[in-house]
Amino acid sequence: MMSMPRAARIDAPGALHHVIARGIEGRPLFHDDEDRDRFLARLGRLAAEGAVHIYAWSLLSNHVHLLCESAALSLSSTMHRLLTGYAVAFNKRHGRSGHLFQNRFRSLLCQKEPYLRELVRYIHLNPLRAGIVGGLEELGRWPWSGHSALLGRVPRPWQETDRVLSFFAPTRRAARTAYNRFIAAGIPRPPADLGLERLPLPSWGGWSEVTPRRHRHGYRSTAERCILGDRRFVSKMIERMEMRQRRNFRLDGPRPDIASVCRRACEAWGVSAGELLGGSRRRPVVEARTALSWFAMRDLGYSGAEVARHLGVSTSCITRAAAHPMPEGVEALRRGIGTRRPLARR
Repeated sequence: MMSMPRAARIDAPGALHHVIARGIEGRPLFHDDEDRDRFLARLGRLAAEGAVHIYAWSLLSNHVHLLCESAALSLSSTMHRLLTGYAVAFNKRHGRSGHLFQNRFRSLLCQKEPYLRELVRYIHLNPLRAGIVGGLEELGRWPWSGHSALLGRVPRPWQETDRVLSFFAPTRRAARTAYNRFIAAGIPRPPADLGLERLPLPSWGGWSEVTPRRHRHGYRSTAERCILGDRRFVSKMIERMEMRQRRNFRLDGPRPDIASVCRRACEAWGVSAGELLGGSRRRPVVEARTALSWFAMRDLGYSGAEVARHLGVSTSCITRAAAHPMPEGVEALRRGIGTRRPLARR
């Protein structure tokens, strides 16, 4: 049995995204600090599992900003786990039902240089500009953005603090000083001065929509509303996404289902389906399961949850396997399933 993949958002391996998720009808997403702690606990688990790398974040009353990098999971899979899981828990805790978030989250694919530093500042100054905190000193103590973690005042072990600080100075102490000065220098500047006024614009809901619109209207009306970067970066991302779309909406037919991939893995490693699906720790079984997980997520675009349900293991087990470099045996799976090496990952 074959299945067609859902249209993916604009994404790429290692891509940097500015994500905004808003409460439906502008309603609050958090009623108290316990709600905020629960949201961050889910975000932290995803980061610790290797699903995503978090560079900056802010929790405001009715919306959330994230600056994140795609890792083992696609952006859509990561945000689905984060937002859906939080909404279910929020509704249960507060005795409500129905949607919590407004439509799909909004996202912008961003070029790291020169935009990462500006994006970190833009996101971390949001609480101050919204009047939630009274000044830079209070912002540095405020626990509901990544700014306090970068200053070392609130521990967030899942946040990529060292990677962000490395953009400011070679040592942590000097980097924190330089970072704080950089943040302070941005306070008098309106957000439009940063060239980030397009951040709230949504991606078009999937590359399958962006590509034909781009061909009709050109880069400026569509792709540049989804990608923040120079012309070379925009062109490179468009090329990668078009290659990924051709692979996912295959010229030679739809993608294989997970069951057929499992059968091929059993043949390639000489293991039984019972072992593969039964949690056996025998070395060939572990190797087959690891390669299958990587191949199903990274090449075929299945979510970690979809693969985990079929194999009878935890989602974190699958996402950890997919976070590693390509394991041996993936080429054998590609040949057996009839897929070519994915051009988008060169």
